[in-house]
Amino acid sequence: MTSSPIIIRSVDELRQSVSSALERAQEQAHQQATEEQPAAPVTLGYVATMGALHEGHATLIRRAREQNDVVVVSVFVNPLQFGPGEDYEKYPRTLESDVQVAQEAGADIVFAPDNDQMYPSGTPLITVSSGKLGNLFEGKTRPGHFDGALTVVNKFFNILKSGARHHVVNAYFGRKDAQQVSLIQRMVQDFNHDIVIKPVPIVRADDGLALSSRNQYLSAEDRERALVLSRTLAMLREQQITRGLTEDDISAARERIDAVEGVRLDYLDVIDSETFEPPAADSSKVLALVAAYVGQTRLIDNMELN
Repeated sequence: MTSSPIIIRSVDELRQSVSSALERAQEQAHQQATEEQPAAPVTLGYVATMGALHEGHATLIRRAREQNDVVVVSVFVNPLQFGPGEDYEKYPRTLESDVQVAQEAGADIVFAPDNDQMYPSGTPLITVSSGKLGNLFEGKTRPGHFDGALTVVNKFFNILKSGARHHVVNAYFGRKDAQQVSLIQRMVQDFNHDIVIKPVPIVRADDGLALSSRNQYLSAEDRERALVLSRTLAMLREQQITRGLTEDDISAARERIDAVEGVRLDYLDVIDSETFEPPAADSSKVLALVAAYVGQTRLIDNMELN
């Protein structure tokens, strides 16, 4: 565990702090180097969050700590990701406990800007478009969500890289938001970002529920009902492995979820995880995606089937 992380509020201060931290890490690496083992270039690990940190976030931060010399965690509830009627205003703001989780997981810097720092001129006129992929599944239910997510991540990448300069920046994202990870990977490719994306497997509770900041909205009864999501995905995986899936299997899985009192299915589908289109016979990565309302809380999950 590191000492208490530096809490930074401004973009300029983040650039300066990242640059200074990497310089110190490089100096230390040179001091510890030998002829047999010369100093390697130091790297920066980055974890983007909207706060309300839980064990899933901690796993990302620990992975970044294991693989990098300096670790930055951002905590910013991005208004561009929320549509009308969504939970932006009530989304939990728990910076004090977030800093504690980040510290215990190994963060060196916590970047916690306000809206004025990220969007000094108000709602930006120029945003990133998520394109065709961003209009499927989550993007269909939440129009504009991915445009907002990509816009803020694009800004974070530019800010960090301007501080890191010639150092490698590794960015860690959880696979629970599979569509978002795919879009970020494509943005890095299409925009020539000098950033390495490191997807990290979903973290689940002992009963199988995917960890999410929104789980805290669930009552005890709703949390039990929510288990139908991960259990249905696991059933599909078993069917795929043992005999292959049919459309009837997928339809039956949808009915299984909808049959649970208090659960309303948004979508459940099986796709090629690279294209998000229906899988071809030779698809090497097949993914089942699900989203549903459990009580008033909307949850997402996914599982690789092969």
